[in-house]
Order: sequence, then C-alpha cells, then structure tokens
Amino acid sequence: MGPPYAEPMRSSEDVLHRVERLGRAELSAKVLREQLLAVLRGVVPFDGHVFVLTDPVTQVATAPHADVPMLPWDRLPELIRWRYLTAVNRWDHLVGKPASSLLTATASPSDSPLWVHVHRDLGIVDSAMVTFADRYGVWGSLELVRTSGAFTTAELHLLTAMVPAITPGLRATVARTFAAPSEDVSGGPAVIVLGPDLVVRRQTDDAGAALMRLLPPDEPMPPIPAAAYNIGAALIAAEEGVPLGEPWARVHLGGNRWVTVRASRLGQDIAVSIEPSTPAERMDLFARAHGLSARESEVLALLGVGLDSREIAGQLFLSEHTVNDHVKATLAKTGARTRQVLLARVSGR
Repeated sequence: MGPPYAEPMRSSEDVLHRVERLGRAELSAKVLREQLLAVLRGVVPFDGHVFVLTDPVTQVATAPHADVPMLPWDRLPELIRWRYLTAVNRWDHLVGKPASSLLTATASPSDSPLWVHVHRDLGIVDSAMVTFADRYGVWGSLELVRTSGAFTTAELHLLTAMVPAITPGLRATVARTFAAPSEDVSGGPAVIVLGPDLVVRRQTDDAGAALMRLLPPDEPMPPIPAAAYNIGAALIAAEEGVPLGEPWARVHLGGNRWVTVRASRLGQDIAVSIEPSTPAERMDLFARAHGLSARESEVLALLGVGLDSREIAGQLFLSEHTVNDHVKATLAKTGARTRQVLLARVSGR
C-alpha cells in the first residue's frame, strides 16, 4: 500500500454538524450528495465515489452520483455487474449496520469478486460502504474507494454517524418531487435489450428518447443510463444466487414524473422496459417518502380510488371521525392543503 493519508483538516464533530445542517436543508438529491461529499472529503479522503439513490422497496440503485476517475467508461457495465454479484459489503447487507470496508470485512481482498474482476485493475486497495435506510425503506448508499491507504475505524465510525441525518434528507428529496409542477410522461413503453455482459444489443424506437430523459444532462457518458444496467444486474444477481431485490425500480425523471424500469429474461439476453409508474407504484412511493403510517397509507389508497370518509370508515371498520383524523395527519405530513391537492400530487396530474 502507498503512504497514509494526511491528517484531516476538520474535526469529526464539525463534519457531523455540517452533515446535520445539510440533511435538514431543502436540497435536491443531486445537490445534497454533492455538498455532502465536499464536506466529507475534508475528514475522510477518497479517490473515487459512487453515491446512489435506491428504490426503497427493491433496493436497486437508480440514480448514481459517481466519480471513479480510474474507470474507463466502457467498463461501467462490468463494474455494475460485479457489484451486484458481490455480497461482500453490498449495500443491502449493511442495512441497519455500521459502515464497513473491504479490508475489515474480508481476510483478503480476493474474497471480493468485485475487487478481483474490476477494482484490482483500477488500482483500488480499499473501499468503504455505508447504507442509508429507515423503517420506510432503503434510500441510498455511499461507496468510497482509495488507491492507497486503508479506511480507519474512526473514519468508518464517522460514516456510520452520518446515517441518522442523511437518511431522512434523502427521503425528503423524494417527497419533494411529488410537489413539483406536473410534467407529461408521453410515449409508449421503451425496451432495451442487454447482453449477458450488460452491453446494449438493441432497443425500440422509443428507447432513445426515454434513455435521454433518464440520463442527467450534465453527466459525461453515453445515453444509456446506469439505471438500466442496475436493473439488469439485479436480475443476474438473483439468477446467480446472490439476490439483492426484485429487478425493478422507480426512477425520477424530473418534475413529478416517475417511471418504472424492469428487467426480464429474453433467452440469453435481458429485456429492460421503461414506462410510466402505475398509480399503485406512485402511491406506495409517496407514502414511504412522506413517512406515512400503515393506517394513513391505507386511508390514502382508498381516497385514491374515490371513496369518501364515510365509505373508508366502513371499509376499515373505523369511525368517520378517526378517518378524518388520519386524513388531517396525512395533509400535515405532506404539506398538501386539501384532499384534491393531495391526490393530484400522488397521481402526478
């Protein structure tokens, strides 16, 4: 290994205070992650990072904020594939657990297929992973990599200490998308066909436009978003006996637009479809993002199919007064002024 990193310029206490302020700020997911990384770099140096958002249910990565300078772009599908095929320090295995590093989690780096097949070639000697999850789901993960020097116990403790502040901040970024101006998600379903190596083989006519909508405009990479690679990799991982979650995820397109990306087997290839999220998929994400209770979610779902308070009370064997209390609590949590505004945000119309 190379020489150790220099002493951090800021104290851990200062960093945690900054992280807590960022978690409370009303930032977009992209800006929140950018600012968090800028603060973190002063106390936990790193040579590359992969900071992803995840679908809270399937845990599949959807929107990466990544900078791995030593990675050639044509190896991106390979890296993602091996990330999913490697159980060591994969983010789903760290839900509710402290941050972990490759060198502390294994007897040898060669115990990690990701390191053997990709990271070793890139000169990476250690990687640290932390997962941001709460009782409503898994909202993202952060992986830091180094080409010299191991992550220390103190650095891993600091990453763990960030979780209570950053997790609700990431969840709040999802919640705010539902209050954004309505935007159309037009066009038919788009389908991309990936090979076993996740390289794109072909796509439908609508796929090009769909992929460009999925691709952040300031990312210097080909118009095949990492979301499609991640869904395909999740399918491969399940087939190889190291499942992460079902091979689908809801992906934000901007405004209040959400699409669902799914993978299915097509012979030796993988078909990845992109289409607007269904009302039920939006409803579930809305409820989780706003921290609704199970009963509040039930009431909201029945409001969504057109029932009034009296009818909901009959369905759930509650008093009408109790139903109205749940509706009031939901309005307060979501910041919607009326039931009509609430349902418009859920539906995206």
